[in-house]
Amino acid sequence: MERRRIGSLEVSVVGLGCNNFGWRIDKQATKAVVDAALDGGINFLDTADMYDTGKSEEFLADALRGRRNEVVLATKFGFSMGEGKSGASPAYVRQALDASLLRLGTDRIDLYQLHTPDPATPIADTLGALKDLVKAGKIREIGCSNFSADQLREAAGGFASVQNEYSLFHRAPEADVIPECKRSGVAFIPYFPLANGLLTGKYRKGQPLPENSRGKDAFGPTVFTDRNLDIVESLIRFSMLHGHSLLELGVSWLAAQDTVASVIAGARTPDQAKTNAAAAAWHLSKAELAEVDEIVMQAA
Repeated sequence: MERRRIGSLEVSVVGLGCNNFGWRIDKQATKAVVDAALDGGINFLDTADMYDTGKSEEFLADALRGRRNEVVLATKFGFSMGEGKSGASPAYVRQALDASLLRLGTDRIDLYQLHTPDPATPIADTLGALKDLVKAGKIREIGCSNFSADQLREAAGGFASVQNEYSLFHRAPEADVIPECKRSGVAFIPYFPLANGLLTGKYRKGQPLPENSRGKDAFGPTVFTDRNLDIVESLIRFSMLHGHSLLELGVSWLAAQDTVASVIAGARTPDQAKTNAAAAAWHLSKAELAEVDEIVMQAA
């Protein structure tokens, strides 16, 4: 699989999102997914301390036993882990990191990311603490998530990456965050690349939403609208004409964006992990990218 850079790190163009581990699948199923992802060429695994309050990190530690050195391991901190355990103060940065290292059973985090901005702590203070931990060998690179372009500029080049929502259906980063990434050399890591399931091909116009699917969640009525499902049908036709699936289009379109380092895709089964791993193989031409944009934008 193609590799790209996040600072000094070389990561697979498709990464494994680990937010399903713990609250959606158990330890045994987690190991099966991780093994399938690694065997499919994925080396970039992204989790967070708050995913099932640490369970994702714990399950990941077990799944990586004997294979830790095969992966680029990323986790995040900042959201609440209980009373007094949140934010990005220097003291909490050190506390959160040590807790993640313990749960993950490792001596270093390859990419340590501030999960959300902390308005109560100057970013310079947070970055100072993180850089000290880099010098101590506990962190290799520093990233952030859910940051605006202004917040990236305020960090003055302190982050190697930013992880924000981005997909064919969510183009907001193109207005300012992605231009800032190009200007400053920050790698962009998209999350929700399949637009909450819209780009999986499971949701079709005129068909009932599958049971136990994201379409049944609270946000379903705002995501699975007639307009969005019309776009999905057009994108499915486009993909089939080119011999690919809608999921492959969703991942490959993101991989075609020159600031994107790795497309984070979650999986609940080994088959999903294998499918995701292979999904970036479609190298879209400029003409194909323009046609996709026309399909999406003409319905706006």
